Amino acid sequence: MTTNPFSDAKGKIEDISRFVGRKDELNAIASRMKGDQPTSINIVGEKHIGKSSLLDYFVRTWQQRGLDPNRYVVIYLPLRGVDCQTETGFYEAVAEGLLSYIQGWQQRSLQNPWKTKPLNRQAFSDAVKQWKQQGKLPVLCLDDFESLLKYPDKFDNGFYDNLRSLMDSNALMLVVASRKQLDVYANEYHFGSSFFNIGHTIYLKELTTDEAIELSRLPTRSTNGAALSVDEQNHAQQWGDRHPYKLQLAGYYLWEARQQGKAIKWAKQQFEQQLVNPKSKAKGKWWQLWLRWLVWDLPVRLGRIAKFIGGAVDDVSNWIIGMVILLLLVLVLVGVLHWNQVWDFVRDKLGIK
Repeated sequence: MTTNPFSDAKGKIEDISRFVGRKDELNAIASRMKGDQPTSINIVGEKHIGKSSLLDYFVRTWQQRGLDPNRYVVIYLPLRGVDCQTETGFYEAVAEGLLSYIQGWQQRSLQNPWKTKPLNRQAFSDAVKQWKQQGKLPVLCLDDFESLLKYPDKFDNGFYDNLRSLMDSNALMLVVASRKQLDVYANEYHFGSSFFNIGHTIYLKELTTDEAIELSRLPTRSTNGAALSVDEQNHAQQWGDRHPYKLQLAGYYLWEARQQGKAIKWAKQQFEQQLVNPKSKAKGKWWQLWLRWLVWDLPVRLGRIAKFIGGAVDDVSNWIIGMVILLLLVLVLVGVLHWNQVWDFVRDKLGIK
């Protein structure tokens, strides 16, 4: 085998033949599309747990799940793209995705509603409602929902209320992937829209033990024809611990080690180097911020006392004055100086009589 069947990337799995597991979650999405009242879904899971791969795989395979292809149009839309940084950009990205599945002159009645310019909120609502009248339901699988939260002035309560209204009228279904529940974001960002109380939540966890074993046996999913030896599969399962991204990464470097004639120890080192410990990273960042505050921000702020009294100094001068004040405060605390001496020094330097 000349191609590594495992992925070392943190994004979605491009080759759907190598997608493993998540049968319950896939069936749950399909079941909520059926009937006269489709239920929108919030897929919630930590970073790199497989939300993007799940949505993408569902979009590519939904017709295999007993769903009527004449009723639904299902698209995958990554919201992190530059096209989705404005409300109109979002609507146009949706329209482009939907129209890519509606082709041919006989489909003009479905195409025309999306060609309105500008495609603003009202035009988007009208297009969705016209599709409903023609028996067509758009199902939007929205990935990386947090990207919209970066632009609260572009995507306000009115934007979310409009989506909720279309969902409530059974004209639109959403499958929204996010790291936290949508109602948590509503509280954090002070949104009052009922959109954030979405119909159903699916929590994406680690793979089952059987699914983890199946993944370690790619590409055949069985011991016969697996890319890794039984011993390498065991290492992958131990390192990955049922986490889909970690399992993929472990398998990737174990396969690479064998191809390059390197030891398993090398694969383990590569695997660990690729993993980022968020807690350690956050801790290191906290220390950097604290050190900057102590040696720069605090002295500068102390130095700016002069501005309240009428002085005019730049930040470098502020820093120098602040460092002197800090040193004097330390000397007071250890008993070398008295408060009156410090005050006399400050008054002298600021020209206060």
